[in-house]
Amino acid sequence: MHTVPDGVESVSGWAAARHLERPPLLVVDTVTAFLDAHGVGHGPIAWQRIGGGQSNVTYLIERGGDHVVLRRGPRPPLPRSTHDMVREARVQRLLRGHGVPVPEILAVCEDESLLGVPFYLMSRVEGTVVTDAIPPHLSSLEQRRATSAAVVDTLVALHRIEVNEGGLATLGSPDGYLRRQVERFSGLWEVNTSRSLPAVERIADWLGRNLPATQAATVVHGDYRMGNLMFAPQAPAGVLAVLDWEMATLGDPLADLGYLTATYSEAGAPTTPLELTPVTRAPGYLTRRQLAERYGSRTGLDLTPLPWYQTLALWKAAVFCEAIYTRWRRGERPDDTHFGPSLESGVPRLLDMAARYAGLVTTHRT
Repeated sequence: MHTVPDGVESVSGWAAARHLERPPLLVVDTVTAFLDAHGVGHGPIAWQRIGGGQSNVTYLIERGGDHVVLRRGPRPPLPRSTHDMVREARVQRLLRGHGVPVPEILAVCEDESLLGVPFYLMSRVEGTVVTDAIPPHLSSLEQRRATSAAVVDTLVALHRIEVNEGGLATLGSPDGYLRRQVERFSGLWEVNTSRSLPAVERIADWLGRNLPATQAATVVHGDYRMGNLMFAPQAPAGVLAVLDWEMATLGDPLADLGYLTATYSEAGAPTTPLELTPVTRAPGYLTRRQLAERYGSRTGLDLTPLPWYQTLALWKAAVFCEAIYTRWRRGERPDDTHFGPSLESGVPRLLDMAARYAGLVTTHRT
């Protein structure tokens, strides 16, 4: 963990940030005072940036033997609607009351003068996130299958929650969810790109003309994948926490299943920028088809239109990845030496796969 300021990312106090071109992400004196105000630990703090997300920023904070997690949005200016930490904390508090495995929210700060953006503190969950390495305790073929089965079963449990109880109805209106998604991301493309990729409009048109009938209204996570789950640190495989609720709302549950299956790494499938847990290409893990079949058997939903939702997922991914690529090209991600530049070809690859799910002819090839 860092115990001293490390330049641009963190400073001891706001006075030390005056010479910086970009605002810091962590201000030690400010965070220490906030911890004091909420009775978290004693003495100096140590911190470590955790998580591999390209959006919000998460730190593990240690103080006097106490551990908490601080989550904040990226540096401004960015659209507030996509980095609303106050809302994200509220979502988790509501869902925790319904038995969803999420960290406990300890404190929320809406005062932007402290870190430049709102942030919140949550409890530390000691577990394992599965990404590019198979955890030893989950490495047997039996536990690999159990791991991917737990991913599906946790999603099923989320989608079974009654959305008209316990304040969940305040998360949004499920009516017209799919059409709003298409319209919103079409608009985001127009303001976040600096190049011409005709496949975006072609796929958007196909999505709009082929909207499926929504079969149920549920909580939708919006970024549901194995890498956003915390597993128990010992076998058998079990989910301790679902993370990253930034895009949660009420809507069509198959949007989550479409995203999960379309971005899930599978042996023999083309790679995309969203292959964030490549270990599931290894033997023993459920395939995309098996994931869907397990979900369908437990929910009773008709999965015939699933390719539409998979198209939507990859098309949306292309849109938000293009925003990252544009920011990188503008020099707004100076520390990004890999992900940003990879999106020059990565976004067209996402559009390729979206077009395949839609049965459309595409002009891009990997």
